[in-house]
Amino acid sequence: METLPLVEPDPADPAYRLVTFVHEDASCDGVLALLHTVTDKDRHAGDLAPHLMTRRDDGRWAITYRLRADHRASYQLYPFRGDAPGTTRADWLRVLDHARPDPHDAAPRLPARDGRHPSSVLSLPDAPAQPYVRRRDGVPRGRTVAHEVAGRRVDVYLPAGGGASAGGGPFAVAVLLDGEMWGEVLSVGDTLDNLAADGAIPPTVALLVHTMGPCRPDDLSCNPAFVDLLADRLLPWAAAEFGTTTDPAGTVIAGQSAGGLTAAFAAFRRPDRFGGALCQSGSFWWPDETEFDEGSEWLTRQFAREQRREARFYVEVGLQEWMLLPQNRHLRDVLTARGYDLAYREFNGGHDYACWRGGLADGLAHLLGRA
Repeated sequence: METLPLVEPDPADPAYRLVTFVHEDASCDGVLALLHTVTDKDRHAGDLAPHLMTRRDDGRWAITYRLRADHRASYQLYPFRGDAPGTTRADWLRVLDHARPDPHDAAPRLPARDGRHPSSVLSLPDAPAQPYVRRRDGVPRGRTVAHEVAGRRVDVYLPAGGGASAGGGPFAVAVLLDGEMWGEVLSVGDTLDNLAADGAIPPTVALLVHTMGPCRPDDLSCNPAFVDLLADRLLPWAAAEFGTTTDPAGTVIAGQSAGGLTAAFAAFRRPDRFGGALCQSGSFWWPDETEFDEGSEWLTRQFAREQRREARFYVEVGLQEWMLLPQNRHLRDVLTARGYDLAYREFNGGHDYACWRGGLADGLAHLLGRA
């Protein structure tokens, strides 16, 4: 029986694979393949033609990508009738609302939120291992409880046997921005359980701060008030309620995209509380040059000119992230030149939770493993 998607060696270069996606739908007029970030790059350029499947002699739709053997990406398929979808934002949102996972995939799917369908995940053989993502049998389980702090929804993950009432602590603490995605959708508690069971991190309380609502553009744009709320309201509350440490060396803040920018800013502004910043695909271009007199990459310039902070960084970005890669490399160079404790990684993927969930585990292990 044919295994799909079909992954074959590239006869021209052993570092690459030829990956063929196949779809069976006789009723549609075409199928668009959505390979995360890769398709979106061409959509931004106004041309989705490279991602339209062709109908084969056997009646099935197919498309082949040439990808480096360490590529990882979530993906979906979008069968359509009539004309191919356009490339405006409205067109793209309609595609995302209706695209579906590959019915042939065998790997566990990546859940979605806002009523959208899950995605399939392609992990080629040399992609970084993700040993902590899946729930394991026999691992002691933590629990998650919902709270509200200073008017903010915060879901609190407590490690197995953890919590002030259990007489434990002080616990390491991880503040995860976009907590509604990490908790309700991606079940990050399984990752934290696995990390603790393997001894990769000490018992850690995770504060999953909801930041995906209407306040997100303000909260996650180097906003001193938001960072101070986390430092002066959230962390003291967690210490009193759950026995978390007040030592910045045992405190990490983690975020992706605008959250990655905010994590770095938190370590810059409040190193007295945030001793570790885990920044994934950070939006270090911020702000747009048209919105700010001083120009873009504001935070990187602050790191370059201000006194060095006592903070550690784990920064990663995808090689497919054409809009973020140069700015993340610039931040890397500045932090290195200023003598910061920095772990930097580039993964072959995009702006994608399929990549970030593994990177989150690696970053927590790096920053908290010696807490």
